[in-house]
Amino acid sequence: MKYTEITVHTTTLGSELVSDIFWQFTEDGVAISDVNDVIALSKAKRGTWDYIDEKLLAPAEVLCKGYVPADDKRTKSSVLSALRRLKESAAVPVGTLETVQREVEGDAWIETWKEHFRPFNIGKVVVCPAWLDHAPKAGETTVKIDTFMAFGTGEHETTSMCVELLQEFMRPGETVIDVGCGSGILGITASLLGAEKVIMTDIDECAVTAAKNNAVLNGIKNYTVELKNLLDDETCKGDIVLANIMAEILVGFSGNIGGNLNAGGTVILSGILNTKEDFVKNAYTSAGFKEIKALRKGEWVALAMKKAV
Repeated sequence: MKYTEITVHTTTLGSELVSDIFWQFTEDGVAISDVNDVIALSKAKRGTWDYIDEKLLAPAEVLCKGYVPADDKRTKSSVLSALRRLKESAAVPVGTLETVQREVEGDAWIETWKEHFRPFNIGKVVVCPAWLDHAPKAGETTVKIDTFMAFGTGEHETTSMCVELLQEFMRPGETVIDVGCGSGILGITASLLGAEKVIMTDIDECAVTAAKNNAVLNGIKNYTVELKNLLDDETCKGDIVLANIMAEILVGFSGNIGGNLNAGGTVILSGILNTKEDFVKNAYTSAGFKEIKALRKGEWVALAMKKAV
């Protein structure tokens, strides 16, 4: 099958917004090329590097690529219109948003991406692509993910920090709510780490489908995945609420999310730019939460905050 590859020139911050646009209109894949990911990986404490070509670390635009069936003119038009609106209204630097289109064979780019997605550790959790076998070491928990290149592979700082905080603060037998679950990686990890019940919600049908598929892939049974906004259901309660979403949305949740937590429960908040840390923290402090831990990676922050008893 032939696809139109739409390449958008953007920034690290803009790539998140551009990829969201692609996923609003197509399920056929998104790829992001960002030199900052290479720089972060080179500084990570994961193995050692014998050699890095300095050219890879040179400043460069971020490229966000989306894929649309070549004969689907309506979807291509919708994507381009949304990009124009983003350029006019974005609250963060998004770059030129210049676009380049070319026709590609579908199987070729999918297989190329799969070659570069390898198992990796987040603490004692090993995230492994569904198409690879992995033999866990003693004490490791393996989470299989087939995201079709989006919805959360665990590699992004915002997701990995959530997994780290989840390992630290979740206790076996607790109920965990994953808001904006995407691929389901956080909720599935909670289940495999011993949660008694996992509730995953998202307002995107594609995300709900991906989360259900990944739950089956990992063989978990103690979960639900629902297409809804958590704040629409005050009867949904848990001991931990995970929310890896934009800071503005997290702040919007702050006044109500306590109603979804059991007494003494914990919220794990991520997707927060370091410039928005105080913005989020102050909103939750005002809502009766107390910070118990903060993690920082690159320009991102994740917070664990406990509800007052």
